[in-house]
Amino acid sequence: MADRATNTKLSNTSDLEINPATEDKQDDIITAINQSPEFLVEVAKGNIAWHSLVHKFGAANLTTTIAPITYSGVYQTPMTAQSLEFVSSNANDISTGSGAREITVIGLDSSWNEVSQTVITDGTTPVALNTDLIRLYRWYVSQSGTYATQSMGSHAGILTIRAAGWGALWDIIPITPFMIGQSQVWVYTVPLGKTAYLLSKNIFTDTSKTADIYFFQRPFANDVTPPYTGTMRLIEREVGVQGGYNMITRSPKGPFIGPCDIWFMGKVSVGTSECSVEFELLLVDN
Repeated sequence: MADRATNTKLSNTSDLEINPATEDKQDDIITAINQSPEFLVEVAKGNIAWHSLVHKFGAANLTTTIAPITYSGVYQTPMTAQSLEFVSSNANDISTGSGAREITVIGLDSSWNEVSQTVITDGTTPVALNTDLIRLYRWYVSQSGTYATQSMGSHAGILTIRAAGWGALWDIIPITPFMIGQSQVWVYTVPLGKTAYLLSKNIFTDTSKTADIYFFQRPFANDVTPPYTGTMRLIEREVGVQGGYNMITRSPKGPFIGPCDIWFMGKVSVGTSECSVEFELLLVDN
């Protein structure tokens, strides 16, 4: 494996930039994946230094207006870290209750580094998150007062993360059709000091509707002073997806050099349609 590239200000793009260090790094990754089917298995086991895998999935009720594919229909991308709070619609989601007693939240802090934090719930009373976040891309119920079954999940109410003080919505975990206990966000922001490569993506929609799916990137997400070098750019677009679509690349798409937003948006031609999606990234330390 070639030496790790330094974190220079390269353009994050699905078309590889002309940069010898980055080209060599990507060539080594492609060779490793193609020559050893077990490479990604070993990465998943934690046996390959500087490498990790990210699996993201999400779902949305698409309309004729393009929107991020998340259950809440939003993915907040502020230019500075924000104070957030958690709240439930049900009083049983409390530290002594039968519902969610604790949640775990994963995102990026003000320095664009990944952080994980646990928050003790307090029912319908808002609880402040411990760390301000600039991005939120995964969260879940990590402790419950109920041993979940097929008829009762690990939380009692609709779980919400929003800006502090009853502010803007950041994400929701629903209770219908079931208490799923996990966010559904088909968006990811590559942390600072990491480079991501897209390995695969899967899209599933209502067979009676056609959906258009857009794959965007925003490189240099931490460039928050105009003129912005981190412009929002389309990478791929699938038109007329109906039923299902699967993409597994022979060579990974990328590199996406952190901090870089990579997200999927979609719409349908008429009415509404459920859409569920997933993608897998290989993450390499710079």
